[in-house]
Amino acid sequence: MRLRNKPWANEYIEQHPEFVIPNPQENKGKWHQLFNNDHPIHIEVGTGKGQFIVGMAKQNPHINYIGIELHRSVIVSALNKLEQEKLPNVKLLNVNAKDLTDIFAPNEINRVYLNFSDPWPKNRHEKRRLTYKTFLSIFETIMGDGGEIHFKTDNQGLFEYSLKSFSEYGLLLKFVSLDLHKSDFEGNIMTEYEEKFSEKGQRIYRAEVKYPLKKSSFRVDSV
Repeated sequence: MRLRNKPWANEYIEQHPEFVIPNPQENKGKWHQLFNNDHPIHIEVGTGKGQFIVGMAKQNPHINYIGIELHRSVIVSALNKLEQEKLPNVKLLNVNAKDLTDIFAPNEINRVYLNFSDPWPKNRHEKRRLTYKTFLSIFETIMGDGGEIHFKTDNQGLFEYSLKSFSEYGLLLKFVSLDLHKSDFEGNIMTEYEEKFSEKGQRIYRAEVKYPLKKSSFRVDSV
């Protein structure tokens, strides 16, 4: 998909450092301080125009949300929503997902949302998929044991690939739906893409997976 160039995007973003955090690496290990609370932190990788993350933040004021978006011409739409809503529990980062370990300390994040990520259907682009093992390793580093990935897509091929990738990585499957909008799942917040696809009658796939608790060494006390 070709993105429309928005020459005013840079200036608009720079005018709102309270929402789009500049130099996010400086907050590594200190994101709870930025939010001024110790609530769980959830991130959405590929936040797009922000409908999902804003909806989640309104629905769950006891959770902090950070939207990750690479394209400035897209993140400005999310910024505009935040400027109107002025939610205290949402921040945005204009960064690449591959750099997340430079931005978040180990175990600093509790959950990752992947919504309608680019499927990169060609085999030679496999490493760009956000459910490829390299990204799963990045997510594991910033979340640690027990961290969760919640994944939604309309692309059956990407969904099947991702389930296989999750399994091979050793993630535990908590929930799976092959047709989310016909399931009994409650509290679903739709993205802009999801609304468009569902209106066309397309099936929405959803999975929740969890990083397992690693076996720790046990100390045996002598009698």
